[in-house]
Amino acid sequence: MSLKEIARRAGTSVSTVSRVLNSENYKCSDPELEKRIWQAAQELCYIPNSAARALQKGENGNQTAEEKACLFDIFLTRFPSLDQDLFFRELYDALKKELLKQRCLLGRFLTVPDITTMMQASTPFSEDGSRADGLILLGKCPSELISPLKNYYHHLVGIDRNPTDFDYDEVVCSGTDAAVTAMDYLISLGHKKIAYIGDCSYEARYIGYYQSLINHNLPLDYSNIYPTSQTRQEGMQMMQVILQKKELPSAIFCANDSTALGVFDCLKTHRKKGYIPSVISIDNIQGSQETKPMLTTIDIPKKEMAHHAVLLLLDQVRGGHKDAVRMELPCRLIVRESCSWCAG
Repeated sequence: MSLKEIARRAGTSVSTVSRVLNSENYKCSDPELEKRIWQAAQELCYIPNSAARALQKGENGNQTAEEKACLFDIFLTRFPSLDQDLFFRELYDALKKELLKQRCLLGRFLTVPDITTMMQASTPFSEDGSRADGLILLGKCPSELISPLKNYYHHLVGIDRNPTDFDYDEVVCSGTDAAVTAMDYLISLGHKKIAYIGDCSYEARYIGYYQSLINHNLPLDYSNIYPTSQTRQEGMQMMQVILQKKELPSAIFCANDSTALGVFDCLKTHRKKGYIPSVISIDNIQGSQETKPMLTTIDIPKKEMAHHAVLLLLDQVRGGHKDAVRMELPCRLIVRESCSWCAG
């Protein structure tokens, strides 16, 4: 299906459609328009190559299984919406572009209720009767769903900061390493009383937090630990709790940028006189460059993770490997303005 038809359905120009779908670094100024373009592209099974589209439709009788365009569903494992964790929204956007680049089809976007309904129906088929060739998991998959998902989808790949026990192929950027990098940076600035806001249930970033304290012979003070599900709203709420304390931490380590944005929301309206904590987090989402002060964070390479995840899934489909593969990519510190030397 042509870009012209997508443009007609989305109510925009062909050039805008081309930029949204095919330009890796293009960011549409109208989110609703971008959503309509992707929806139209998905409905029309758009692939940026006429020969590939013909193969997908079965118009070439000599095509092989390897040539057929693959259809991949995407499963957001922890949240009901991408809006609750902007890291996964940016990762999802990177996956959409990577799937087009590899001439694959974007299938259904699924959350836990969708997966539950699908299992009850005992079918991994889409509404139009097409069967997904594989599933991309965004985030840590609930353990009770792993085995059923393997029965429904013969090909799985996960993208996360927490590795599994080689339950399926995965592309990871170690949350533990990212947390240690963040903590080591704060400690190098003289901070010793560092609060943690984030998930504490067997979470790699929490493990990195207390490992770094141990490595630097600093006490693990549970009064400085604030468990959350790592959303912006909870970041704001926990910062309000911190501000009520008599002894305030000199630094705040947030498990993700969304939480840090909530911390900044709170500090805009609920400051304590003379109290300006250093704030650091993990992910390096687009919004981390737009805060005041700009957020110091640990970069998780989202585009690269999306790229390797799609390639791993395609290799599975084509019989390239059977044993579970784990690919780990490095994180890196992005120093901006939100961290400073500890005064006391």
